[in-house]
Amino acid sequence: MPQMGFDMKEGTVARWVKKEGEQVARGEPVVEVETDKATVEVEAFASGVLRKIVVSEGTTVPVGQVIGFIAEPDEEIPEITVAVKPPTAEPPKEVVERGAETAARVAEERMVASPVARRMAEEKGMDLRRIKGTGPGGRITKDDVLAYEAKEKAAPTPEKKTAPAMPGEVRQLSRMRQTVARRMTQGKQEIPHFYVTTSVDMTEAMHLRAQLNELWEEESHITVNDMIVKASALALPQFPEINAVYADGAVKYNEAINIGIAIAMKEGLIAPAILDCASKTLKEIGVASRNLINRAKEGVLKPEEYTAATFSITNLGMFDVDNFIAIINPGQTATLAVGAVRTQPIVEGDDIAIAQVMQLTLSVDHRVTDGAQAAQFLGEVKALLQNPLRLAL
Repeated sequence: MPQMGFDMKEGTVARWVKKEGEQVARGEPVVEVETDKATVEVEAFASGVLRKIVVSEGTTVPVGQVIGFIAEPDEEIPEITVAVKPPTAEPPKEVVERGAETAARVAEERMVASPVARRMAEEKGMDLRRIKGTGPGGRITKDDVLAYEAKEKAAPTPEKKTAPAMPGEVRQLSRMRQTVARRMTQGKQEIPHFYVTTSVDMTEAMHLRAQLNELWEEESHITVNDMIVKASALALPQFPEINAVYADGAVKYNEAINIGIAIAMKEGLIAPAILDCASKTLKEIGVASRNLINRAKEGVLKPEEYTAATFSITNLGMFDVDNFIAIINPGQTATLAVGAVRTQPIVEGDDIAIAQVMQLTLSVDHRVTDGAQAAQFLGEVKALLQNPLRLAL
């Protein structure tokens, strides 16, 4: 069972992609694992045959526990005893405390459906009790939800909405929100933060974005956030400390530039990574970003996307926020907070002009670097955005 998250302690085998006796190639998906936040495809670390499945679907085991063996056809497979945590009908913590009847109903749904299936059903307003599960023990899978949706397209059900909280009501945190709370508390308590803010004239960047989106097909259209990701990817090699991490009194410098982008989910916040941003063009970053967001919402991230971010960007501009400060994710040194692009007057020499301005705030780990270097890095990102042709080269 791989560790797919800084504080992941256990995972559930959701589905074996391969069956016992099937050939497996290195890098090929073998099994799907459910975590607190998503269902993740786990790829084979070596080629061979899936000789033995040790942990069956729907079973929860701790990180590091053997769940299966990939070996040569004639290789001897050791016998192993696994202490497992079987599925339970215990109600999820997100159940609103409104009585035993509601808790029992939600507990039943939790027991027979995967997290991805539950999330999809909730988003689509579906009643899980109407869906027949084809997984182990009648477990409802993502494919079951999609099949049910295809049958019901002629008469779609109304969107299901969560009832607003009532004054005095107590609601338990979802599993994802508990994970966010734990990680952010750790980040804020253990990492000595400092913050650097600057304003960026985005006028030329907005013009370039409009021109490129006119030229490129719709699936390749870029966002303001994609331009910021590209600018950060170009600036980070010049400031390796910003792409490093503090650990046990030393600084580890990351070779790859994997930029995490914060994605708001109904259950909480995740920041999966666009991998190897340094080698990607602006257009490729736009495509990768859209793909990452879609798969994150479907709960099908790859393990490395889930854990490999070396630098993060969080954007609240679409919510009409001018500026804010972000908490650094444990395992990273810096996070860039992005505000809205505003049309406002600026001073150019002795004249006043109208420009589109955006504020950036960088949160930095003071154990790894200092204010001067953080300011220089932010200045380089600003220069790239104000001369955006360099982003498209």
